Amino acid sequence: MEVTMIINGSSVTRDVEPRTLLVHFIRDQVGLTGTNVGCDTSSCGACTVHVNGESVKSCTMLAVQADGAEIKTIEGMASPSGELHPLQRAFQENHGLQCGYCTPGMVMAASSFLAENPHPTEQEVRHGLEGNLCRCTGYHNIVKSVLAAANETAEV
Repeated sequence: MEVTMIINGSSVTRDVEPRTLLVHFIRDQVGLTGTNVGCDTSSCGACTVHVNGESVKSCTMLAVQADGAEIKTIEGMASPSGELHPLQRAFQENHGLQCGYCTPGMVMAASSFLAENPHPTEQEVRHGLEGNLCRCTGYHNIVKSVLAAANETAEV
């Protein structure tokens, strides 16, 4: 089947098998490998992307279901000039990553979360990210990073 979607601001059209997961479409057919495959069961959140502005675990969605959608991946978070998104910068400055495998999904989930709750408490951040797992157990600095990004955004 032919699918067309806007990924990080660019129109992408490809032929896909109807059973192709969105995560595999993004990685294998579009070549955006920042979106990670962690579990294929929606348990870890490493594959989180935005579909029409909402956080979605892309291992739970077929590419054909995203036909006509606007997709944003971790590669689309930085500005066109390469300036990091406030969340990316906060993760860097607050050591919000260890091995880095969960980081793209965490950043995408946190971005969606902050859009809904721009001034969260620590407990709200922890609850908002509970669907994303860090195998290195770096949650303290992940939460610290999200709170720093929220504070930076509030100051602008």
